[in-house]
Amino acid sequence: MKKILGLVLTFITVHAFSQPADNDSIKLWKIGGTSSFTFNQVSLNNWSAGGKNSVAGTFLLNSFFNYTKKKINWDNTLDLGYGLTKQGSDNLIKTEDKLYFSSKLGYQVDGSKWYYTGLLDFKTQFDAGYSDPPENTSKVSEFMAPAYMNFSLGMDYKPNDNFSLYLSPLTSKMTIVLDDSLSAAGAFGVKEDKKLRNEYGASVKLIAKKANIIKNVDVNTRLDLFSNLGNKPQNIDVDWELAFNMKVNSFLSAVASFNLIYDDDIKYVNADKVEEGPRVQFKQLFGFGISYKFGQ
Repeated sequence: MKKILGLVLTFITVHAFSQPADNDSIKLWKIGGTSSFTFNQVSLNNWSAGGKNSVAGTFLLNSFFNYTKKKINWDNTLDLGYGLTKQGSDNLIKTEDKLYFSSKLGYQVDGSKWYYTGLLDFKTQFDAGYSDPPENTSKVSEFMAPAYMNFSLGMDYKPNDNFSLYLSPLTSKMTIVLDDSLSAAGAFGVKEDKKLRNEYGASVKLIAKKANIIKNVDVNTRLDLFSNLGNKPQNIDVDWELAFNMKVNSFLSAVASFNLIYDDDIKYVNADKVEEGPRVQFKQLFGFGISYKFGQ
């Protein structure tokens, strides 16, 4: 409940700052985004076909805070999501959980579409994750376990507000595991009993969005690539998200999102709790519910 309340308060704060203002400094900002809440519920009573009562809900917020003045361009993104489902008397099961923040500061190169750029990325989750839901006895992740923080310097090609291709030959990637049990097990590539792991290499970030790619359908995508140049540079970390927002009317919409991750440092643990090699991770989400697009 605290985490859901935190998400709602974040949305309210963003919405408040998105209101028009006459102050010239405020006009240099573009603030906006999309929030949605999907909910479904099933209740069965003497139902001969069988089944369980269930309830599920997911909250999503994708927002931006962008500043432009002459040659300076500062783009900030906050992407939040949290979802739960419950069947019968089973424990709650987490279905969505993400906290992502990105801040990119650029200086335009002589009136061109290229910018000298510094980028900071941060990614973690709100809640514990388990490998054995709904029993929830074997914890595999937690808030700040893992968390990823990347800092990089490079060049950003940005022809308009809907496309950005950032190339960095100088990238620092920090993996953080603050949970004692997970760090003791050496999870997420940190050494046993260590909280941090530093990697250095090169990275690429692509962001693209398109409103009304077909009528009433907006699409946006983000692709992050990282290569540790000092250790197996050919094993590139991949984090790709693709999302569609399908408008029904001013407040109702359908949301479909896909997330593919490959990280050579995250080992797959099978049902017998035997650690195997890294695997491609894939997550798909579809929901129908209340949606609100705010700001510019």
